[in-house]
Amino acid sequence: MVGIWALGAYLAVILLWTTLIKRNVGEAMILGFLVVLPFAGDAAGHIGWTAFYSAVTDEIVYATMAFVFMGYLLDQTGVLDKLIDLLNSLLGGVRGGPAWVSTVASAGLGGVVHNQAAIAATVGSVTIPWMEKSRLDKPSAATLVAGNAGMGITFPFSASMFVLVGSATVGPLLDVDDLVLPLLVGGLWCFLHRLVVTWLLVRRSGMTALDPSHRLAVAVAFKQGAATLALFAVVAIPLFITSGGIATALSDWTGVDVAKSVSVIIWIPVVLIITGALLGRRRLPGSLRAWWALLQQSAPRFGVVGVTVVFAFAGANALAATGLPQQMTALLNGLNLPLWLLAILIGLIVIAVAAPLSATATMAAVGTVGVATLVAAGVPATTAAVAVLVFSSCEAAVPPGGAPLYVACGIADVDPVKTFARLLTHYALPLLGIGVLITVGVLPV
Repeated sequence: MVGIWALGAYLAVILLWTTLIKRNVGEAMILGFLVVLPFAGDAAGHIGWTAFYSAVTDEIVYATMAFVFMGYLLDQTGVLDKLIDLLNSLLGGVRGGPAWVSTVASAGLGGVVHNQAAIAATVGSVTIPWMEKSRLDKPSAATLVAGNAGMGITFPFSASMFVLVGSATVGPLLDVDDLVLPLLVGGLWCFLHRLVVTWLLVRRSGMTALDPSHRLAVAVAFKQGAATLALFAVVAIPLFITSGGIATALSDWTGVDVAKSVSVIIWIPVVLIITGALLGRRRLPGSLRAWWALLQQSAPRFGVVGVTVVFAFAGANALAATGLPQQMTALLNGLNLPLWLLAILIGLIVIAVAAPLSATATMAAVGTVGVATLVAAGVPATTAAVAVLVFSSCEAAVPPGGAPLYVACGIADVDPVKTFARLLTHYALPLLGIGVLITVGVLPV
């Protein structure tokens, strides 16, 4: 059971480095990758190089970087602010309007940005002060924003999804195109759960409708921000081109298999960047020097994310080479558990690892094994992948919590400890239940 021992060492190093030593997860992923290699024995050097080379040459790594820049560009050009203003004009006049805006905006941004901390910062900076003015207590406001940020994982095309599909374990079982629609449906189930939580928080609070002075008129908001809805429409372009009758027609016309030649993973962030640049063109730099300054300012966002994704892939590849997927699958299957109990066990393992780590790191560490185990138990690969991604979206909902929690608590000026109980009961446990229900087929995806 060398692979299982390797996984134990991998997780121990990552948890130690991020929780006790309190260093960033990028460094932890590098150390985790290096710790796995000795378990490969005499082939450690070859496996290490192969795993690393496969990671740095994977198109998913470059797509992830494109998504990071896309989120930064949309933020800097004010496109995201206009989108939130538009939602506020529609929902801000009802009781608990800011809370509803926070939830709907988080879902909308979750389908575009996918970075939980960025969603919490963007939505929280606008809606937390408004929620406080509408008489929602600070811990509840922070809880709502941190819990909603997890929707960045449960909608296509998050980095966690890419790590899962691009891994050596899950890659042969699942094509990225096959996962898009099921994950969208799974994301909508999670969105419905967030709406229920929002309703409960509003009902239990003394929230009132938002004063008209704090929101734009509907006509003004639509005039200024209706074009931002194009962000959701353009995502469909690469999908339409590479699937169904359109793909067949284009392939016949060009003589090239369009579905294989056009990478959906690469082109979705590209079309979003182009659309965001067009929508926010008035706030784009006007000179080469200004462009260079913009790129320099965006650089810190790439550091930890880039290192994390590369070494998450490399670590997952190295673990796969030690025989971990087969060994873990055999171990869990050997327990001879009913499917619902197996799903709960895998969900608890994924959620426990997600508590101190990012969702991306969680996917690399245990997510791929979870999917392989569920597939071996007879669950369709797409269903298993959706369930595990739902489990991993608890990054901010389990103590000690992830970056989205601390971003939200920082904006609300509240002690994170005051949010732990509600995050567990309102988000972590329900998401565990949703993932299990998806696994056993009660919630279709």
